[in-house]
Amino acid sequence: MSGVVKPLISRSPGQVFWFFVQIATDGTLLPALYSTVEATVVAFVLASFVGVVIGIGLGLFPKVEELLDPYISAFNAMPRIAFAPVFILLFGVSQAAKIALAFSVVVFILMVNARAGIRTVDRDIRLMVTVMNISKRDMFMKILLPSAVPSIFAGLRLGIIYSLLGVVTSEILASRVGLGQLIAGYAGTFQLEGVYAVCIVLAVIASLLNAGMALLERYLLGARAL
Repeated sequence: MSGVVKPLISRSPGQVFWFFVQIATDGTLLPALYSTVEATVVAFVLASFVGVVIGIGLGLFPKVEELLDPYISAFNAMPRIAFAPVFILLFGVSQAAKIALAFSVVVFILMVNARAGIRTVDRDIRLMVTVMNISKRDMFMKILLPSAVPSIFAGLRLGIIYSLLGVVTSEILASRVGLGQLIAGYAGTFQLEGVYAVCIVLAVIASLLNAGMALLERYLLGARAL
């Protein structure tokens, strides 16, 4: 049994490397790479903005949060991949469908983290600030928002990876171009060396995105400390 299965699923590092060289030089890889990275970044930026704004709003207004929390929790609990056919019907097999699926995944991560960050401010500090007659604007800009920044950045680092995951998942399901589409195509024709090569590319992209967010976090938090 092992002699039958092993050749079907295993490929040597040399086979994977030369397949990577082939797709990198014949014009297959770059368009797919660009499409995936573009959709990932767009979805991440949009979801980050919307998620952080809503999360901060929920943290600032507990009554609104109490009203909306059951609906937010219910929607967040749903597997977002189930919405992929809906997004494809709405936007077609396009970049917009990929962005929509990734957005639906990432926005809740940022929403939850931003809300949690606002909540980290101790109630006694809030009361003290209120007694000191500090304006609401100053309280938000100088106390609440700085306190929420570490939690928001934790969400951003997680969100950029999940944005990539959402885009690739959408591409595997239905896409004309993208790294996920390459994986689906190579898997369908049993070109496992191609699947492994693209997966390695995705691992490198994820590592670079995570490292980039870590550097940005270190820079901004360091500047804030100064």
